[in-house]
Formats: sequence, C-alpha cells, structure tokens
Amino acid sequence: MTEAPHKPTRISERFAELRASGALGVVAYITAGDPSLDATLEFALALAEAGADVLELGVPFSDPLADGPTIQRASERALKSGTSMVGVLDLVRRIRQSSQIPLVLFSYYNPILQMGLEKFAAAAAEAGADGVLATDLTPEESGEYRRILHARHLDTVFLAAPTSSDERLRIISAASTGFLYLISRTGVTGAKDTLPDDLPALLRRARQFTPLPIAVGFGISLPSHVSVLGGLADAAVVGSALVSEIENAVSPDAAAAALRDRVQKLKAAGRLGLSRREATP
Repeated sequence: MTEAPHKPTRISERFAELRASGALGVVAYITAGDPSLDATLEFALALAEAGADVLELGVPFSDPLADGPTIQRASERALKSGTSMVGVLDLVRRIRQSSQIPLVLFSYYNPILQMGLEKFAAAAAEAGADGVLATDLTPEESGEYRRILHARHLDTVFLAAPTSSDERLRIISAASTGFLYLISRTGVTGAKDTLPDDLPALLRRARQFTPLPIAVGFGISLPSHVSVLGGLADAAVVGSALVSEIENAVSPDAAAAALRDRVQKLKAAGRLGLSRREATP
C-alpha cells in the first residue's frame, strides 16, 4: 500500500472535522479559466464563503473524454481565454491569499506530464494545492506519480466506479489519499434528476476496502440528492450544476451569487438529511 503524505493536508483535516460533526461535505467543482481566471478567483472565494468544504479546480483540456457536454463547453471557453496549467497554478496562489479552503487540482494526465512530474508537484505544493486527481491515470501506472506527489505532501485522489470489481476497489483505495471519489453511475458527468437505486449498495461495497472518506460524484445537482447521501457518503461532489450556473449567468458577479446560493442550499439539505436521520428511532 502507498504511504500517505507525511503530514495531514487541508483535505484530510476538513474531512476529519466533518466526520466529528456528522456533517455531509460538499465538494464543489468549477473549471478554471471559465470564462477567465479572474472570474474563477471570484467564484472560488464565493464557494468558500458559502460553505463548500473542498474546491476542485478543473484544468481545461482539449479532449475531456470523461466530461459531459456542460463541462466540455466550459473547457472550450477556458482554453479560448488562454488558460494553461501555469495559469491555474497561479490562480491557486491567488486563492490562497484569501482562503484556506482545501483545494484539489482536477486534471487529465497529459497537462501534468507535459509540465514534468517533479516540476508540477513542486509548483502545485508551492502554490498551495492540497491534492490532485488525474482522471485518466490508472492506479497501476501511477507509482512514480504518487511517490513524487506524496513527497510534496499532496494527496492523490483516484476514481472508483460502479463497474469496479472488488479487487479493483482494493487497488484504487490503496492508491488514494485524502478521499476516495466514487462515481455514482456509468457514463459521463452531468446533472441528473435522480440518484441510482444501487448507490447505497455500491457505497457499502466501497467502504469494505478503504478507511478514507468517500465523496460521491457524477449526477449530483439537487438538494434532495444531498439529503439522500447524508449518512451514506462523507461528501457530495457537485460539478455540472455549478458550471451551468456560470454558463447561464449574465455576468461573473451574477454567477458568483448563483454559486453561493446553490452551495448554501446544498449544505442546508445535508444538515436537514442528518437531522431527519437522527430523529428516526
């Protein structure tokens, strides 16, 4: 099993606080540079203010295979605005001047490899990132990546899916630090009306293989989803619904207000779900 980073990150500390209080976390995803890096800074601070527990900053990529149309369009807009990995790391530095929100860089492996693993890890840690999720990097091929990132005290988050076998869940769990990102359904990202019926069983199965907090993503968009997840998962990952708010807003200020409102409602739904369960004999 891979050694965990030598000291707790903001991610592990935040999940420890959530676990101690019995609260469900909200992991908020936005695409960096959509529509500009300055706007993303405003959005990140609005999300932190609204109570988001972890911020996932998407590094735009030209061929985002795991992403649905909403996040694909966000990547296109970010790339058109000139966003690069260097720009995203500078954005992390700017966020850190005002907020200590736990921060995960959500990237495809190609931009990381292009920068060079050692250079990327050093720059990400220096900027103030806490972890990295490379969506298309398999645990079996991640040995050097994990060694280099862990040496810089960066968490390595991996994706597990409903199609993952027990053996694969074991491998993914061993490679992950910070939290395990559990995909709720097969397919690409995107907001859905309902959660899969077999999600509770999937969560129970995943918990057999990891002591880490489990964050559930793909299709989480409504307060009712968050209410259901409370008591089952440790956090809900909300991405496409937030990116849609940005896409549909008339200005960055309006988008920031919409993001703040959405996250506050999701956090309230998590608290409501928890209180209902506590009241059930």
